[in-house]
Amino acid sequence: MWLAQSMKQAVPTADADQGISTIVGDQMGVVTRGEVRQLPIYGPGGYVWLPESGASVLVIKGGPGGEEQCVCGGKQAEVPKGMQPGEVYIYGPKGSNVYLQKDGTIELTGRISIRGQLLVNGELYKPCTCGGGL
Repeated sequence: MWLAQSMKQAVPTADADQGISTIVGDQMGVVTRGEVRQLPIYGPGGYVWLPESGASVLVIKGGPGGEEQCVCGGKQAEVPKGMQPGEVYIYGPKGSNVYLQKDGTIELTGRISIRGQLLVNGELYKPCTCGGGL
């Protein structure tokens, strides 16, 4: 009994490393000092991200001995010119992006596809049919 009480439990540790993604999916593979597979991906709430194969990613290692690992982020893209502190810029492939600016502006770039109802100033949007043609 006294021996069990005098033994210290392993203290959880945390460490981070940069890696390159190899297998892409909701469980992914990453090469840091060796390849590790089936890592979960964590990100900010309300945001889903799947890194492309070959992307530079941040791997967090935790738990006793650092055996628990997860991918939690990637190398940030270049900050858009004029971006202010507190603004949010979400970018995707082929130049698509969402830019939430301090003044309340929401800038969307790319092909915009709306599913569901579109309200403008609280009113259901109805496209103009006054041109007759198409």
